[in-house]
Amino acid sequence: MSVLCAAAWRILHALLCVQRVVFSWVSWWSWKFLLPPRADMRFVERTGGKSGQLHGAHGYVAKQCDCADLRHRCDMNYLTQQRMRSWRADGCTMPKLPVHIGLLMGEESQSYTDVANLVVWCMAVGISYISVYDHQGIFKQNSSRLLNEVFKQRKELLGNEYSKYHLENGNDNSDQAEKATSRLPLLKVLAPEDGKTQIVKAAQSFCRLVAHDQKKPTEMSVGALDRLLRSTHNFPDPELILKFGSINSTLGFLPWHIRLSEIISLPSHLNIRYEDFFSALASYANCEQRFGK
Repeated sequence: MSVLCAAAWRILHALLCVQRVVFSWVSWWSWKFLLPPRADMRFVERTGGKSGQLHGAHGYVAKQCDCADLRHRCDMNYLTQQRMRSWRADGCTMPKLPVHIGLLMGEESQSYTDVANLVVWCMAVGISYISVYDHQGIFKQNSSRLLNEVFKQRKELLGNEYSKYHLENGNDNSDQAEKATSRLPLLKVLAPEDGKTQIVKAAQSFCRLVAHDQKKPTEMSVGALDRLLRSTHNFPDPELILKFGSINSTLGFLPWHIRLSEIISLPSHLNIRYEDFFSALASYANCEQRFGK
């Protein structure tokens, strides 16, 4: 009887060893093929490398970070590509996406980085025209700084794919008509003088035409004024306005052009997350616009 017990014990021990070997083999293959590929990372030692950066086998610079997984390291280039694909897919799955979006800053504190992130997200999901407005005209006075920040965040958020996302400066007055129909998206930074002041200038222009007998007073109409305003503002009307801040006012943002715009209020643009931006787009995509009917 003792011989049989010893033999049974040895058989069970052998089966346990086989189970461990099989489990280790399956785990190794799962780790190799099912998990995302990892860059062959090594410290950059050639000219142009920076201390503390890691260089991947495919030539890109990867960042080392703490992760919750077993490796305690993640390939930020891979994560950036996945994130970018997700943003692009979000835009494609929307029932409708605004062609022109207005970012209305109604707060005293302004963050160039957060506004730049919003602009990059708009580009990534496929929005063609982007307007940034604040009632103090701070962003327009510092439009070059904002544009530089957008280019910086574009490279940071889109990774190696950033060069595929061009951005034209809509405030550059050269070849406006050509730009409006060529490379998109376009970014335009606006201030109060681009709103009511433009309406006043359009009315004055029409009055001068009447004074020179080139127009008749009876020819003034909504359509005529609209055409005069279009001659100085080549963007389409914004379908969606994201208003940031607690003030319940459009603060003079393009009063003529936003009569049919959907306005969604958000508490603040400071430290805004992509999820908040996407939620606003989803609200617009699911809303029913009656256009006064």
